[in-house]
Amino acid sequence: MKTSERHHLKENDFAQWVGGVRQWYEENQNAVLYGGIALVVVIVAVVATVLVRQNSAASSSRMLAEAMAIAEAPVMPPAAAEAGKPPLQAPGTYPNDRARLEAALPKLMAVADGYPTADAGLIARYRAAAALVAVGRTDEGIQRYQEVSEKGTGIFQTMAKLGIAEAYVQAGKYDQAIADFKAISQQPSEDTPVDGVLMGLARAYKAAGKADDARKTFKRVAEEFPQSPYAQIARREIDAQ
Repeated sequence: MKTSERHHLKENDFAQWVGGVRQWYEENQNAVLYGGIALVVVIVAVVATVLVRQNSAASSSRMLAEAMAIAEAPVMPPAAAEAGKPPLQAPGTYPNDRARLEAALPKLMAVADGYPTADAGLIARYRAAAALVAVGRTDEGIQRYQEVSEKGTGIFQTMAKLGIAEAYVQAGKYDQAIADFKAISQQPSEDTPVDGVLMGLARAYKAAGKADDARKTFKRVAEEFPQSPYAQIARREIDAQ
């Protein structure tokens, strides 16, 4: 197969991945809340820019597509093997999420380090940060998020700040998470999904055992953003208290 044909196929794979992310979000808007609410929204928007901007970033986009193919690869248990032989893992699959993310990390960081200020490089660094947090390497993940904030602008900085706040929630550092979410919500911009940020803040309050603050914040979402996909979730949270 010619090099140009391989490149075209990889670009198609990348486009299909973006389409898949968009479809997943549209089908799971209400369920996104406890898996990183606003982060899914902003990552979709940023990834889309790579496809929209048809410029010299073709190589970085291909590398990102290859990294994401690993990060989004199927997870399935290895097939039973014959006696005396180890279980067989199907090609292109991983036995669990951790193994998949650990395999994707070097690829993601190769894009991030090779194209530190390009869209693809920033997206790769962001995804590497999220992967590090997911496998329990929270401090490293926060450092990668901070690098995204330093190297990027606009929506990239918003992504990074939200990522750091979510990382603190997952690490049980609720006071720091609350402070970060409050700071983001108080400095809104066109890149900031305020309803999603407030939901993150309410979740952090709830996890910290601050029920009154959580209720007040859920109420803000329901009243200030009645058309938001999070409004119904916020109302359920209020009723459940």
